[in-house]
Amino acid sequence: MTRIAVIPGDGIGVEVTQSARAVLDAAASRYALELRYESFDWSCRRWSDTGVMMPADAIDTLRAFDAVLLGAVGWPGVPDHVSLWGLLIPIRRSFRQYANVRPIKVFDGLQSPLRTAGPGLVDLVVVRENVEGEYSEIGGRLNRGFPDEMAVQESVFTRVGVERIARHGFELARSRRSRLTSATKSNGIVHTLPFWDEVVAEVGGDYPDVDWDSEHIDALAAKLVLDPGRFDVIVGSNLFGDILSDLTAAIAGSIGIAPSANLDPTHTHPSMFEPVHGSAPDIAGQGRANPVGAVWSASMMLDHLGHEAAASALLGAVEDSLRDPATRTPDLAGTASTDQVTARLVELVTD
Repeated sequence: MTRIAVIPGDGIGVEVTQSARAVLDAAASRYALELRYESFDWSCRRWSDTGVMMPADAIDTLRAFDAVLLGAVGWPGVPDHVSLWGLLIPIRRSFRQYANVRPIKVFDGLQSPLRTAGPGLVDLVVVRENVEGEYSEIGGRLNRGFPDEMAVQESVFTRVGVERIARHGFELARSRRSRLTSATKSNGIVHTLPFWDEVVAEVGGDYPDVDWDSEHIDALAAKLVLDPGRFDVIVGSNLFGDILSDLTAAIAGSIGIAPSANLDPTHTHPSMFEPVHGSAPDIAGQGRANPVGAVWSASMMLDHLGHEAAASALLGAVEDSLRDPATRTPDLAGTASTDQVTARLVELVTD
């Protein structure tokens, strides 16, 4: 039996999580998997009612599960740092989910906004360091309300942190097309990014079969737009990986299709899977949300848990559904509803 903690969250997170569960159930039936879910109402609504995104014992509660399936969090009136630091980041850090893996590709039938990024030409993965870097808790604000008010935010790069995410990226590249790009900015950031470069180079020495280089983040962003097909695996810090994964999702046609996995590669703790998109309050409740990102994330979850055939079936269903204009949501210039896309995905997995 596989125990999955489900946190639908806010807005369209609730809708796409329902879709993911429906497709997961279809795969479970076909491949004789025993999936047991337990849902938790941890969300901005809970924060509005109780003052906390999740209860004090939330992390201990999640320890009993094999994986966490998250929808999205965020809602107008709740500051973004409250929703992020009150739920997502504590889960990532408590469970050592140091590898945030975000694949993207231009699927057959979809139109990239870039004329050079046709189907089959873009297939890459952004590997984001997920628990340190620029998103540290070290810093603060001084002299609030005075003319000399200031804010200080410290970045934290450890040898352990950089080495393990670099190694994860190289291992992934070795299993794909053996090409890795390291995102840096060591010409302008004088301490942390030269250190990043040094450690990545040390790790790279253990992978003579992987062709790799290092690109400054500004030039890398430009090259992703000009020639996205040249990239295979991109490894970057917490901030750089976050930004680049949204850029690559846009290149693929919509952030609505982009998945992510927050991995503890050691399998010591549960890993968490979520679409890259946010809670999208502007379309919540309208049946327009694209469930593909959530379903692809569920596919990554099954793969991580060792159910490769079922994972492949989910991703194959995604590919087939996107190929058909009748089952594309409005973000992909289609007219299909969330329920219609979900029904088609279930049908494709079941067949």
